Amino acid sequence: PFRQRGGAVGRRVMAVSGGGVQARVAWLLSKQHGRPVLRPTKALALADRVANRKSRLGEATCITEMSVMMACWKQNEFSESACAQEIQAFYTCTAKAEAERKARSDSVGQTSTLTPKQATKLLQRYPNKKQVT
Repeated sequence: PFRQRGGAVGRRVMAVSGGGVQARVAWLLSKQHGRPVLRPTKALALADRVANRKSRLGEATCITEMSVMMACWKQNEFSESACAQEIQAFYTCTAKAEAERKARSDSVGQTSTLTPKQATKLLQRYPNKKQVT
């Protein structure tokens, strides 16, 4: 799709021709210009595990109930007996939110993304076949 003419000119030709990443990779891997520029050091295959990264924090839950509970404490000089109803509402909300979170994390097939732990479990269940080279 494009020819290398040297340095910045080759990049300009690629940008003008609208060649994309696919064309660039194909050119780098082609043996037409001597040996390939890209030479993978490892086999291009999935590993049997995924790095254990922390997932993004979700939305905060039960903020309203917590605010009402803290306002009650402040008005009643932190007396738990006077704010029993607000405390119970907060605990009920957190229990419901925790149950929803647990139900969401248990269902692998129904979510759009997997946690690193779930992905590692699946990759170890179905490992890549080792190729003999």
